Amino acid sequence: MVEAERLHAGHILFLLAALLLGFWSKLGSVPLFDLDEGAFSQATIEMIDSGNYLSTTLNGEPRYDKPILIYWLQAAAVKTFGFGEFAFRLPSALCASVWLFAVYGFTWSFTRERRAALLAAGSLGLGLMPSVIGHAAIADALLDMLIALTMLDIYRHCVAPSLGKLLRIYLWMGLGFLTKGPVAVALPLLVSLLFYAWQRRPLDWLKAVLNPLGWLVFAAVVLPWAWLLYLQDHGEFFRHFLLDHNLNRYENTLQGHGGKPWYYLVWLPLIVLPFTALLPAALWRARKPDPLDVFLLLWFAVVFVFFSFSGTQLPHYLLYGCTPLFILFGRGWRNAPARGWVLLPALLLVAVLGALPWILPLIHIPEQRVYERGIVTLAINSFSRSYYVLAAAAMLSLLVLLFRRGTESWRAVLGAGLALGVLVWFGVVPVLAAAQQGPIREAALRARDLNLPAVSYRTFLPTFSVYRGAVTPNRLPEPGELVFVRLDRLPDLQAELGEQVTLIPEFQRGGVALLLRPPAPTSGPVKSGSPRPS
Repeated sequence: MVEAERLHAGHILFLLAALLLGFWSKLGSVPLFDLDEGAFSQATIEMIDSGNYLSTTLNGEPRYDKPILIYWLQAAAVKTFGFGEFAFRLPSALCASVWLFAVYGFTWSFTRERRAALLAAGSLGLGLMPSVIGHAAIADALLDMLIALTMLDIYRHCVAPSLGKLLRIYLWMGLGFLTKGPVAVALPLLVSLLFYAWQRRPLDWLKAVLNPLGWLVFAAVVLPWAWLLYLQDHGEFFRHFLLDHNLNRYENTLQGHGGKPWYYLVWLPLIVLPFTALLPAALWRARKPDPLDVFLLLWFAVVFVFFSFSGTQLPHYLLYGCTPLFILFGRGWRNAPARGWVLLPALLLVAVLGALPWILPLIHIPEQRVYERGIVTLAINSFSRSYYVLAAAAMLSLLVLLFRRGTESWRAVLGAGLALGVLVWFGVVPVLAAAQQGPIREAALRARDLNLPAVSYRTFLPTFSVYRGAVTPNRLPEPGELVFVRLDRLPDLQAELGEQVTLIPEFQRGGVALLLRPPAPTSGPVKSGSPRPS
């Protein structure tokens, strides 16, 4: 009894460590990243400033990318904690935390093995991609949580049907629709159909799907916003969102993202790092007709196939189907590979990250890629002594786990996740932020201090607007206006303005610059578009 209590207390401490490291570390001390974090944050700011809580804009233009729920949550955090990285990222960290505890609770309830629950939750919290998404001020942590809650309740309802579970499923789907649209409904319906068909219970599936109370709950969640928005814009949002950002995104490759059937075959081992060595055993469970294993594998397979044939692909899309993999990792804790194999992915990754100060100078970047050259040069100069200490400590920790006798494989890989997480969030991410986002934030603060109208030229880096505190139109600068521009766009800007226009540099660092087009001799600068007062 004493041993069980001690083990349970150890699990709690580990879960808290995984939670804090995986989702809460550096939440408010690292600049927002472009493009997505900047876009979501700026859209939330504009929503608050305009008082229009039905639709969003980005730099004054309608934003049709996502429904409204994540913006509401970010706005609530901003109103509570003020403008800042912590507030914008808080909803994601909270949702990722709920996601982790939901996985822990589900795995424990269906295995009655705390080791299984710990490995499942730990592989989620310390996995590289879930940790990134749990930190990011975007909609995906919210959607991942809601899809997980939907699917887990679908299985619970299948095992022991009840009206309460069924209504919860429709509630999660409704909130998922408010987060990212039809995908939050389509995936659960397809997975549940296949699972009920495998169990030869199609009538039970139809009964659940056609339940009027369920759809009433769904409608109560979605329709108030949808109807008010329709009255406001006469269906403009839904035309663009459903056609351009769903149907067209699935059928066509947008912005050069993916579009290859083998895309996720390559990304899957990287997405679940450092737990990659657990993948074969998890997928091998398909040979056993255990209902829970079948459900989890169907869930993963549907998401994998669905997005493998999508025209637009991004690595984090596969996370919608990785929750079942994390649970399978936990269920297979006894069959984890030997320590050497299970630690190999982490060892390789730590070796690469530790060698970055020497690898980056060897990367050849063409002369015309001025923006990228600026970022890499800053990154090379941003490695401090603490980075080398963290990399050495991570490698030493992995070697101790590798050679320490008696350490079980599942414990070793969780330890590797902790070591890697410390290196990533306290070493790699600050360097990347300093190189990529530091100059943008500094340029924005400089523009704010100058208190002049500003535009951007062929440069979509929305964190500039966030940190400047004002909308930044994308066009040529008028006399008396500042222009924010990537250095590789600067020759085109000068060509469009003409050689007779001399731009005055106000800031240049990394891959970006802030310049002033001098006011015309007969008039002063127009004050429209100046930054919001501090």
